[in-house]
Amino acid sequence: MEQIVTQLENKIKEMIDELKGLCQTNGLSNQASEEVVITSVFLYKFLNDKFMANLNDFSEKTGMLLETILKNEHQELMAFYNTYPQDVAFKYEDTIEYLINKSTNNKFYELFDDALERISNYPENDEFSIDTADGGRKPLFTRITENVESAKRNNFAKNIFGIISQDKFSFGEAFKNNFDFYSAIFEYLIKDYNVASGVYAEYFTPQVISSTIAKILVNMSPVEDKIYEVYDPAAGSGSLVLHLANELGKGNFGDKAQVYTQDISNKSSRFLRINMILNGLTNSLDNIIEGDTLLSPTHFRIPLDPDSGLKQFDYITANPPFKTDFSSTRDSIERRWNDTDRFFAGIPKIPNKDKSKMAIYLCFIQHILYSLKEDGKAAVVVPTGFLTAQSGIEKEIRSKLIDNKWLKGVISMPSNIFANTGTNVSVLFIDKVNKSENVILVDASNLGSKVKEGKNQKTVLSNDEVKKIEDTFIDQEEVDDFSVLVSFDEIKEKNYSFSAGQYFEIKIEYVEMTEEEFKNKINYYRNELNELFEKNKILEKEIKDNLEKLKYEYEEDDGK
Repeated sequence: MEQIVTQLENKIKEMIDELKGLCQTNGLSNQASEEVVITSVFLYKFLNDKFMANLNDFSEKTGMLLETILKNEHQELMAFYNTYPQDVAFKYEDTIEYLINKSTNNKFYELFDDALERISNYPENDEFSIDTADGGRKPLFTRITENVESAKRNNFAKNIFGIISQDKFSFGEAFKNNFDFYSAIFEYLIKDYNVASGVYAEYFTPQVISSTIAKILVNMSPVEDKIYEVYDPAAGSGSLVLHLANELGKGNFGDKAQVYTQDISNKSSRFLRINMILNGLTNSLDNIIEGDTLLSPTHFRIPLDPDSGLKQFDYITANPPFKTDFSSTRDSIERRWNDTDRFFAGIPKIPNKDKSKMAIYLCFIQHILYSLKEDGKAAVVVPTGFLTAQSGIEKEIRSKLIDNKWLKGVISMPSNIFANTGTNVSVLFIDKVNKSENVILVDASNLGSKVKEGKNQKTVLSNDEVKKIEDTFIDQEEVDDFSVLVSFDEIKEKNYSFSAGQYFEIKIEYVEMTEEEFKNKINYYRNELNELFEKNKILEKEIKDNLEKLKYEYEEDDGK
């Protein structure tokens, strides 16, 4: 089974690489349009092969030959859709198998774009559009060949089909609901496009960090057989929230997680939609919103009714942008929410010089606390400097977490755990019904090994190191120079510091020795010091002598 998975993974990666090569030869390399083409073609291929796999499955179960099914009128095929659920509605005329027979047409590229547009416009696929905060909708597909020059479009479309028709993605039992498989493929798909660029939601949370956060969150209390509402207000491409949904698993009624997200980035929202389709979370697609979470949050207690108040969630997980320029919306955010305690600790002021350093993550932490149910739990990635800042908004937020006993624990991660940012990060774990009298602080900053990833250096955690972090936190275990349990009162006494190192016990090594050994040690150190003092005297005399030799000289410049 493992060999089959590896073979399929390699085939898919090879296809992605060939598509990237095709984009490069058509002048799309390093352009925004390249990412649209690659991800759109990948999703089209994925949905096509799944549709054909389901057709084959239906053929076997009904005893009807596949050729007979494909020759049926579209009305009969629609009846098939209604009885055999699909991720995305397809018709045979939309498929690779149908279109490749039309590739000799001198306007083949139009046939391909028409198929993508048709798929997007089927009423059954309306839920796959992305809602925007202003009420708009972004379709599933756009006309992708229009990204290249008109003279190149036909060959471009033919070459795409030459690549995607080589192999079929298998959707046997090994690949149904295989989250680890699809999350790895998804990470490979977007690795060249989801990079840190200093704006909202462009950071990608590594799979291992997302997985660790999800495991710890879910193990903070027993999981019942019910539907949990989970949320990420700065979702990016969805790594954190989808790992959480996967960790919650399935119950008697299906998925235990109903996913809600919002993100200001158009690109990240497209990535998230693909990620959710890959992992079968299509029931949550209506809850993906593209828009500014801080200025215009769009998930309400009663859908589409802002007067009902912001929706609250069972679980929230987020890796928000740390610092960015939001000066254009800062005052509007403050005015709109001034009569609530959504931003109880305040909103960062606009600096006179570098506006890009506005600590926007502080607003996200407050929004997360505001959006948690009374028994809700959350995990938030923050810059490690947040743990010890001695004043301002940081201190106010930490005080609230401790005074209300909401802090479950903190993990300080190794440096460069994110390849695209050198900022040291930590993870806050919050539990509004925390029953423990202690907080666990974990210092994992010395774990991991350094590797090169492109031009950047990255820290990679081994499986054993990941397990050590997870087990230590979940079991609330104290490990020398790694983790410590501290009371809420102790944290208050340390000026609300969340840094594990400040609470580690200082140990003095004790070595037994005889009186004679002790005297010998003292004599050795005395002699060493005397030698140093003598050398110091000689050096002092040399410096003074050289100073005495210095003379003042002045030379006329002869008017030159």
